[in-house]
Amino acid sequence: MDDGTRSASELFKAWASFVARVLARMGVPESDLDDAVQEVFLVAHRRGGFVPCGASEKTWLAEIALRVASNVRRTRRRRPTVHDDVAVGLLESAAPDPHASTELRERLARVGEALETIPPEPRLVFVLIELSGMSADEVARERGVPIGTVYSRLHAAKKAFRASYERGLGRAPERSFLSSVRERLALSLAGAPKKELAR
Repeated sequence: MDDGTRSASELFKAWASFVARVLARMGVPESDLDDAVQEVFLVAHRRGGFVPCGASEKTWLAEIALRVASNVRRTRRRRPTVHDDVAVGLLESAAPDPHASTELRERLARVGEALETIPPEPRLVFVLIELSGMSADEVARERGVPIGTVYSRLHAAKKAFRASYERGLGRAPERSFLSSVRERLALSLAGAPKKELAR
């Protein structure tokens, strides 16, 4: 009988692309993306796979991905910057001049930094809705909470994100900024994760 338990390998086959999108939208550079995806599923393996316990597979993996993304950003801050030629090329092709390209790259980095200032549960709601495109109804079902709770967490997350982003950049982000982030990341994620889960 299927009790809903899933191995890390089964989870990888079902959710690798979703995990890659979450990681990228949390600020993981394309050069680190395959390794970060693999790390999420290695964590899932170490935890014995997914066992139904209130959360769904999707949101359980998203929570792991948020922690992995934070670790990747901390590691990159401690080592010299290595330019991601593919990502830089995408940014430059979308920007009218080198100054705009540099500014957009800095803004993308600030998105990840600002997200780290949001408490875990509102941050997860923010990422799932604003950066992963899930509806509030879907998040409510996935998290097993009332829709009003989802909207309350989303409101709190947006407020914290905006305050942190403004402090870091010195001004408010344009209303369309998250849309431009989503579009840039959609381009960079045209391919699925290339590495297979280590066995």
